[in-house]
Parts: sequence; structure tokens; C-alpha cells
Amino acid sequence: MKKIFFVILISSYIFAENLITPLIEIPEFNLEKARLGKIIFLDKDLSKDRKVSCASCHDLENGGNDGKRFSQGNDNQEGNVNSPTVFNSRFNFRQFWNGRAKSLEEQALFPILNPMEMGLTIREVLEIINGKDFYVENFQRIYGEKATIENIVDSLVEFEKSLVTINSKFDRYLAGDKKALNSDEVEGYEIFVNRGCINCHNGINIGGNSFNKFGIFLDSNSIDYGRFELTNDREDKYFFKVPTLRNIELTAPYFHDGRTNSLREAVYMMGNVQLGLELSDDELDKLVIFLKTLTGNYKSF
Repeated sequence: MKKIFFVILISSYIFAENLITPLIEIPEFNLEKARLGKIIFLDKDLSKDRKVSCASCHDLENGGNDGKRFSQGNDNQEGNVNSPTVFNSRFNFRQFWNGRAKSLEEQALFPILNPMEMGLTIREVLEIINGKDFYVENFQRIYGEKATIENIVDSLVEFEKSLVTINSKFDRYLAGDKKALNSDEVEGYEIFVNRGCINCHNGINIGGNSFNKFGIFLDSNSIDYGRFELTNDREDKYFFKVPTLRNIELTAPYFHDGRTNSLREAVYMMGNVQLGLELSDDELDKLVIFLKTLTGNYKSF
């Protein structure tokens, strides 16, 4: 497996310029549906104790996550997986760390129905939403009917599609503005490519488009088995969805188990555990400098 890895590394260096797509414009979404979905996303009444909303774990003012190792849900129950950012989730090929949802449509209801998160039943969701005049009027206006599970999910998905961060310094650099990055940032990008980080963190989301084993060269000491818990296939042990690196400076703590708040430490761990490298202090510093150029701009509505 290690031989294959190094072949991929060399190939990725040669074709690096084509491996990451700049994100300059927000792809199309339905604004009216998204506005309705935003209200649902922020509504704490859609939880058993009326204290938790989607935004409780995915704070749009805090990088799209909540800055906690593990989030607290209904009745202060603590989860056991770090909440990933909701920004740019439309570009992920799967949702959740273990990829259990194949689309945003599949993902949307998981937190609402999870007893440890928002803790409602489908019946309760419909009763709450169809019991509020605002929702009744707007579902009728937009969908021509009262709220159903299908159109609730549809509005949430349209809102999630709007959560895109564009025009980071690196996006502008890739789009042709070579002055967008300074020399240290460019050097950090070169290290990112040459050291093999780009093998997994590529595509429009700079990640989010594949699964990979956490602990290729060294044991990652993860107590979470990742996809194995879904498939029961031993080959899937410790495989997780590769996370996006967009806005990474804003989304600590890092990894599926939130094991560190330090971006520099996270980079060191990845070099050690995933690449089998002992990155120098200069390489670590330059990589962190580069990663901070991936912070994009989000325009709320």
C-alpha cells in the first residue's frame, strides 16, 4: 500500500494545478426556499427541550461548527464525534465523518431525529412546524401545501446549499491573481503539494471527496472505528471521510474526535500519522500560513 501511496504522491505533484478547483462564485440555489430553511435551521423549538437548533452545533458566526470537542444536544447530552463545519457541505461526496448519508437530503433529518441531538420524532416535527402561522403561510406560498417531511428537508437542503464561502486568497491565486499570496504562503502551498497533503485534500472543497484511513504509517489511537461501524468490514476500520480544509483556521478542534485545538499540532499529526514524515518547524509554520489562505467569505441573507 505504501508503494501505491508514493506513486500517487509523485503524480499529484505533476498535476497539482488541476487538483484543486477555485471557488469564486456561489452555485445556484433557490433563495426563497433557502430563506425558509434558514428559519428552520435556527429554530430551537425543533428540539425536545426547546433549547437546541441546528445552529447550536453549526454556528454560522463561528466557522460553521461550535468550537467544542463534542457538542451538547437535547437535555445537555454530549455526543462522541466532533461537529464538522456546515459550510461548503454541498460539495462533500458524503455527509458525516463516517459517510453514513450519501447526500444533503439524507443528512438533513439525522440531527433532528437523533435522541442525543434534537430528539424529536417525525410526527413531532410536523406538529411543531404546522402549528406555527409563519410556517403554514410560507410553506403554502412556496410549496403550495402544508409542511411535509419532504418539503421541510427540501428547504433545509436549499439553505445548506447557500452556505458557501468564496474568494479566499488561495481561490484568487488559483484563478490567476498570482499577487493574492505572498512568498511564505506560496512556499506553504508548494510544501502542501510536495509533501503529499494534496493527495487527499483536493477538489473544489480541498477534501470531502474521499475516504481515507486515519493512521496509514502510525497508529492514530482512535477509539472510533469510522466506517467499520457501518459496514462491519474489517477493511473499513479507521476509515473516515477526508474533511474539507476550507476555513480550517476557524474550525478547531480538529479531527473526528476533536483531539487538538492547535492547527499546527494537527498538521504535525497528519504529517506523522498519514505521511510518515517528521515535518520541520519551518515546514509546519509555512503549511499553517498556507492553510490560513483557505478562509473564504460568506454573505448571509
